[in-house]
Amino acid sequence: MSSAPLLESNVSLRPYNTFGMEVKARLFARFTSVEELRALLALPEVQQAEKLVLGGGSNLLFTQDFDGVVLKNEIYGLEIIGQDEATDSALVRAGAGESWHGLVQYTLDQNLNGIENLSLIPGTVGAAPLQNIGAYGAELKDTFDHLEAVEISTGELHTFTHEQCGFGYRESVFKGPLKNRFIVTGVVLRLHRSHQPNVGYGAIKTTLQDMGIESEPTARQVSDAVISIRRSKLPDPAQIGNAGSFFKNPELSQQKFDELKARYADLPGYPVPGGVKVPAAWLIEQCGWKGQRRGPYGVHDRQALVLVNHGGAQGQDIRDLAYEIIASVREKFGVELHPEVNIL
Repeated sequence: MSSAPLLESNVSLRPYNTFGMEVKARLFARFTSVEELRALLALPEVQQAEKLVLGGGSNLLFTQDFDGVVLKNEIYGLEIIGQDEATDSALVRAGAGESWHGLVQYTLDQNLNGIENLSLIPGTVGAAPLQNIGAYGAELKDTFDHLEAVEISTGELHTFTHEQCGFGYRESVFKGPLKNRFIVTGVVLRLHRSHQPNVGYGAIKTTLQDMGIESEPTARQVSDAVISIRRSKLPDPAQIGNAGSFFKNPELSQQKFDELKARYADLPGYPVPGGVKVPAAWLIEQCGWKGQRRGPYGVHDRQALVLVNHGGAQGQDIRDLAYEIIASVREKFGVELHPEVNIL
């Protein structure tokens, strides 16, 4: 049996969360392989403790110290594991500890297309299927083939197919019935050599035009446009603490959307199965939150979806601000916002 990696005590988590919250983990360990993870899970002090798997820490808001064990996923590796000439596609496997954007860049370097619209999304590959990450008209589920995950209670390695993952809007089975039961170790995507650009969502088309690209952009050019848009809207966590979009975009029934549209003619909406998706940022901005600052924390001045720590804020402050925003949107529009960020 593999020896377990070092288990440290009372470790600061500030370097490991993009909000930059100064909290501590009672126990902390890194793992770089399935074998190391199994050895950790076999330790009595790990078995008995609450467990938190940490990737890039870009989807977390710590409001207090973590009285359990933090397991830092550092399983790396990027490789093409299969080719299908009939469909002109390839299977790409990524270790769960790889950065998501690093995977996007790797696939573009291999002339593989399909996840370019998901460029510059923070976090690791292992976190991506848990919430079915998405942006600019694309979602992880569009290219997902399968994942590998270790069952926490047994140490056994399981494979989950697309269907078994139960993907929804920012949802998967790992946020529902299988929450806290598995640790993702690797993700496999099916990507294509041929390119059909997806430029109908958001500002991609106009950004490409600004770049001098009028028709048939390459996947790399779409990626560059998405990166440009994200950088213009979203603060760099290295400069200002944040976790990207704090709230999910609500999905309304057609009737509810029509009622609101009659009152607010400028209300944007995007058709989805069963209704209309409305940008949470628009709702928040209409309630006057954009750019509001309360000392060391507030709402970003260029993107109302993003809550920020300018330095020295407490997690409880940002959590309470989020709940105030939710209450004001509920009062004005009768729409319930839900955090996309995990609040601990």
